[in-house]
Amino acid sequence: MADQVRPSRLFKNLNAKIASIPMILTAVVVFLGGTAWTILYSFTDSKLLPRLRFVGLDQYERLWSAPRWLISIENLAVYGVLALIFSFGIGFMLAALLDQKIRFEDAFRTIFLYPFALSFVVTGLVWQWILNPDFGVQHIVRSLGWSSFTFDPLYNADIVIYGLLFAGLWQGTGLVMCLMLAGLRGIDEDVWKAARVDGIPTWKTYLFIVIPMMRPVFITALVIVTSGIVKLYDLVVAMTGGGPGQASEVPAKYVYEFMFRAQNLGQGFAASTMMLVTVAIILIPWAYLEFGGKRRG
Repeated sequence: MADQVRPSRLFKNLNAKIASIPMILTAVVVFLGGTAWTILYSFTDSKLLPRLRFVGLDQYERLWSAPRWLISIENLAVYGVLALIFSFGIGFMLAALLDQKIRFEDAFRTIFLYPFALSFVVTGLVWQWILNPDFGVQHIVRSLGWSSFTFDPLYNADIVIYGLLFAGLWQGTGLVMCLMLAGLRGIDEDVWKAARVDGIPTWKTYLFIVIPMMRPVFITALVIVTSGIVKLYDLVVAMTGGGPGQASEVPAKYVYEFMFRAQNLGQGFAASTMMLVTVAIILIPWAYLEFGGKRRG
């Protein structure tokens, strides 16, 4: 009987399985093949063109002794931590407000999500104009009479990373809001009724009941947002170009500079491999929590 069941399962949805073969092959060849190729050549001294002359861990030693790389890691860490905190905090609060069945909910949801439809280049250019001291916020406030007002984050090395943060939050918070709203809409109404009957304050209901029930949504949002943070590049190039000096340098820009401008492919491959390791550190625990737990269940 088991032998008869297995072939039937094998041929179930056969058309869909055949149709997915090109996608699977593309993923295997392009993603896995490209990843393996990058890691392999990160152990070589490739310059303008790839060459298989291995130098061991020299590229990685050079990478982690380069001040520019260390600055880019520090910048990304500051940007990433603040982006996660504020995008999750603001996104959840907006979702909680929209979940109250307010009027014009669809319009508000569209307005909040619209920036996510824009590319990071467009977002960067828009916020570059907004934060420009000659015709942006500083110029407008000074024209109103506050002549001593100063607000030029993109030209101040100490706070430039926060200028990038403004733009990143403006674009990405809407997506977090929509994910949170979908999670809130999945909470059974009986949960809220029971909390009201027991006299539990609203904030405690959110903190101790609703948020733990939304764990899968939070994990999914965390993976999406963190992966975007690790790949941060377009916004930096459009707004600051990595400046002033190297104050807004990020790992992705470091990779680009060494691979296409400095003509040092080995160093670029080593840096991109470290970025891949960072993403893997995020994705592997997520996959284990999401799929390993379900299998055990």
